[in-house]
Amino acid sequence: MSDVKYKIEFEDICRHSGLGELMNFPRSISGGLLHRMYAFETTTGKYAVKLLNPNIMIRETAMQNYINSEKISSMVSKEIPALPAEKKDGNIVQNVNGQFYLVFKWIEGITLAQDKIDENHCKKIGQILAAIHQTDFSKLEMTSDRTDNVPLTDWEFYLKKGKEEKAKWVELLLKNLHNLKDWNSRATMASDYLKSKMVLSHRDLDPKNVLWNHYNPVLIDWESAGFIHPMKDLIETAIYWSVHDNGQINQQRFFSFINGYKENCGELHANWKMVLASGFSGKLGWLEYSLKRSLWIECTDEEEQKMGTAQVIGTIHEIKNYADKIPTLVYWLTTKQ
Repeated sequence: MSDVKYKIEFEDICRHSGLGELMNFPRSISGGLLHRMYAFETTTGKYAVKLLNPNIMIRETAMQNYINSEKISSMVSKEIPALPAEKKDGNIVQNVNGQFYLVFKWIEGITLAQDKIDENHCKKIGQILAAIHQTDFSKLEMTSDRTDNVPLTDWEFYLKKGKEEKAKWVELLLKNLHNLKDWNSRATMASDYLKSKMVLSHRDLDPKNVLWNHYNPVLIDWESAGFIHPMKDLIETAIYWSVHDNGQINQQRFFSFINGYKENCGELHANWKMVLASGFSGKLGWLEYSLKRSLWIECTDEEEQKMGTAQVIGTIHEIKNYADKIPTLVYWLTTKQ
């Protein structure tokens, strides 16, 4: 069990970041599954503050990754509607008493549930994704660190640990052990195949990371921003915006997204089997991180441990569902676009 804990001291945060005096008690808002996010009003305005997970911030590369991702967000915000973090004394990632955090100006908007997304939303985000891929980021002088490479994970290690802890997901993991090894192998091969052509992008542009005011979107939560193959990014994001709550993909929404992208980038050419195999990588990475949380290997408290357990179960089902869809997606992409 980790001894690293969140330090939630909002008055110190407001004082350190020059946000003014608190006008109300901060309320917890949705900030993804990695960190904790709060909204509050001060004498200078409304803000959202993301408290960065301390277990993540002790990683050697974490600080530079967050700095880079916000540089990407800041630069691309000149071309598309994006919300970068506020700077204080030139610093994007701020620190009070050992707690790292990001500050954002509050913007009005809603995230869309899957049943509220239509073809116009999909086309709009497809167009924006193309604009991101076409942005000239050369001034940032970033080079690919091969973060998209996929290691072969020792799934049997986690299975053994899960048995020792009598984890709820042991039977499910055991049942899918062979599949996990196969998916991992396919993702590793695809990652190596696609690594020669990379772009900088958001890399997590699902509906929860877009705020809408009518049909006007703002892209938020850029912490995953980095290098990725453009066709992998396109297909993953098109699926995010076209999948139903039951896991089925709406073909019209899927191709509305693809066509929106093509309006700015032209015709698409790719080895779609490899592109779709690479789609296992992020899901497998999330599964391994969820296993670590569930087993208290990387975990701050009981709430996070329970989230890890739930995510292990949900992610295994999600990956299997994705694997089942690949033949249909390959058919669509090779015959219908």
